[in-house]
Amino acid sequence: MHWTPNKVTLLRVLVGFAAVSLFGRGAWANLAAVGLTVVSIALDALDGHIAWAKKLATPIGAQVDILGDRMIENVYFTYFAVVGMVSLWLPVFFFARGAATDFLRGLALRAGHSGWGANAMLQTWWGRTLVASRWSRGLYAAMKCLCFCYLGLELALTRGPVALIGELGADAENLISSGGQALTWATAGFCFVRGLPVLLEGWKYFADGVAARGGKRVARKMA
Repeated sequence: MHWTPNKVTLLRVLVGFAAVSLFGRGAWANLAAVGLTVVSIALDALDGHIAWAKKLATPIGAQVDILGDRMIENVYFTYFAVVGMVSLWLPVFFFARGAATDFLRGLALRAGHSGWGANAMLQTWWGRTLVASRWSRGLYAAMKCLCFCYLGLELALTRGPVALIGELGADAENLISSGGQALTWATAGFCFVRGLPVLLEGWKYFADGVAARGGKRVARKMA
């Protein structure tokens, strides 16, 4: 098969959904889900490498990659919220942040601004550094991988009637749970920071669209 970035993104999403479908089905299934989670994150790096190495990067491909990220983030955090391992506000935050930034990216794309290059949506150096730099994207992927794997291991090792290490004391359970909470909110915090440049620089496209529609209504009334 001729692999393209979009095909790898599709495979990444399928692997991520397969992983989440295994969670809660027993300790060994949870461990298998953790392994698939690592594979899904690795595929995220692979699609970017293929796009760069084969010069297959396109604006639509960038949107597909972002869509894959959103689907993976939302399905994992929603599952862990449903089973009570993280706050319900965590997936709500990721849904809201993703909807807002993707909406502004869509407006910028309609205005002719791509995700990279001289005509990119983000024009400030700090915005490009936080959103598009390799260290930022790599750190965010690593944080998500660590977060998902930690919660998956917590599920496999300490929760349910077939937990691999059996019953733990209340202090140990609280410590493990606190570690998961710290990781998830740290990931959410970095996600928020990475979204700020898009929100701040993308707002002008929304304002321009509102102004343009207002001008058209005034013109129609005058006519």
